[in-house]
Amino acid sequence: MTGRLIVEQVITADGYAAEPDGGIEFFEALVRPGENGEIDLNDAEQLDYVSQADAILFGATTYRMFADYWPEVDPEAERIAEPINRLPKFVVSNTLAEAPWGRGRIEILRGEGADAAAALKQRFDAVIVWGSLTLADALLRAGLVDELHLRIVPVLIGDGRSFTPADVGDRRLELDHVEARPGGVVSVRYVVR
Repeated sequence: MTGRLIVEQVITADGYAAEPDGGIEFFEALVRPGENGEIDLNDAEQLDYVSQADAILFGATTYRMFADYWPEVDPEAERIAEPINRLPKFVVSNTLAEAPWGRGRIEILRGEGADAAAALKQRFDAVIVWGSLTLADALLRAGLVDELHLRIVPVLIGDGRSFTPADVGDRRLELDHVEARPGGVVSVRYVVR
């Protein structure tokens, strides 16, 4: 039996996962002032998402963004930091020489992203992938994605990088869950058929 591969993408209301220059400034729409001036990053939703995972898989660019931030975050300030730091993490890269994570390291998987993900599905019940657009493209093309989570932010940018490759083909999705979140963010979960 193989595990589930779950991909989460943060996208604009018009379906882009990155701006034309590759930036993700539209992510700022995820951050909304909460009660008492606190920042609401939809922690409960993300904690639920991560709680089902046995491992995290990154592409090299997303790994760098996460590794620059999460290992040093106080879990009292951002509850999601504890599971992110605790779970086994892997990065697909043929160029990284090492993959530091705080005081430790994470495993670098060489070769094709789809092959690496297929091997992880044999080892773990649930592997999550955040962002990692190039890797996610390869996983979608190979038919390895079992669930697709979209966090749709209330922003239109008109142009940019789609969250799917142009050659993904016809993939049927079964709606599993939808929820409106603070600040107009909509979370949608699909099972890929």
